[in-house]
Amino acid sequence: MSDPQAVPALGVNHLVLNVRDIEASHKFYTEGLGWKQIGALGPQFPMQMRFYQCRPGSHHDVALVQMANPDAAPPVKKWDLAGGESINAINHYAVAYRKEDFVKQLEYMKAKGVDFAIRGEHGMTHSCYVVDPDGNGIEILYELPAEVWEQDVNGALNYFVPTATDGDDALVDNTDYKVFTAPTS
Repeated sequence: MSDPQAVPALGVNHLVLNVRDIEASHKFYTEGLGWKQIGALGPQFPMQMRFYQCRPGSHHDVALVQMANPDAAPPVKKWDLAGGESINAINHYAVAYRKEDFVKQLEYMKAKGVDFAIRGEHGMTHSCYVVDPDGNGIEILYELPAEVWEQDVNGALNYFVPTATDGDDALVDNTDYKVFTAPTS
């Protein structure tokens, strides 16, 4: 009998975040990102927890749990993609949009006052990083076609061109993708 083999997952189903102020986080996720609260734990549970949907057909994509003692939590530090001085265990999580909806979502977030921390072109995605009230990074992205990056995934992973985070240029998407070809030996 051979050793059992891992089965590929379909993807990450949902993420649950502890938050210092569930009302501030609720406002960020519903107004800032435009997600829908679809439920909350009832009073029979020992914690306050709310559930949010960012894509149709999902029972929830993100849940927020109010910390029991938020005053005991370390202060929020400025988020930094490179880790910096962040104290959060999560560096960031990514939420994918269709290419044709990406700029529309960026326009929505800008209209709601969401600051863009980083915006740029990776070799496999075009991305915009934002930060929630608890200092968690959220990458809003769309994936580039596989033929752009599949011959050299490592090259695509190591590629990043920063783009504007403010003004009209922050809402421009360059679709002249760099194509990564197989590395030569």
